[in-house]
Amino acid sequence: MNSAPVAASSSSFLAHARAKLSLAPQSSARMRGDDHVVNQHESELATALADAKPAAVLVGLIERPEGTTVLLTERATHLRSHSGQVAFPGGKIDPDDNGPIAAALREAEEEIGLARAHVEPFGLLDPYLSGSGYCIVPVVAEIHAPFDLVINHHEVAGVFEAPFAFVMNPANHQRQSREWKGVIRHFYAMPWENKYIWGVTAGILRNLYERLYI
Repeated sequence: MNSAPVAASSSSFLAHARAKLSLAPQSSARMRGDDHVVNQHESELATALADAKPAAVLVGLIERPEGTTVLLTERATHLRSHSGQVAFPGGKIDPDDNGPIAAALREAEEEIGLARAHVEPFGLLDPYLSGSGYCIVPVVAEIHAPFDLVINHHEVAGVFEAPFAFVMNPANHQRQSREWKGVIRHFYAMPWENKYIWGVTAGILRNLYERLYI
């Protein structure tokens, strides 16, 4: 197993990522997800996948003088689902969307005002089946600075950038668990400063680490 460098230049990371990833759709046979989902019996997992709602998120990487960062949001606290949690821009794939890339770009524009002209998608990760019933396609993209954001506070409380070297360092990938609806759920967490990155968001970052460095 090759660990990601604790510190790497933006250009070296982006070159490595572009070499490892592609925009070819990934097979559902490589489905990732919360442990309590993927550890189900094969027939139960097939049923969960068949019933899952398609979604997409934007894993946006930004080249900064101090190194690569990843763009993350904090969901508005009044939302009924996952309120206040750290998340990627994204959401359900609408019938009018031309696939997950279009959906991720649209959602990022709607949630945080990120103009798609600044976003260059270059990779798709394995689909991620969430415990809330979504089949999520993570779209990895470079966000070209400078850019302006206009936050939709009905959906998003704030936006921040975390160092990509931190979230790609396996020493920062904590394995945690808690009981939910009588079932022990296992998940990744990557606390950074005062931000608690966990659940689906941390799971997708862990999957990206495995694609790039294992």
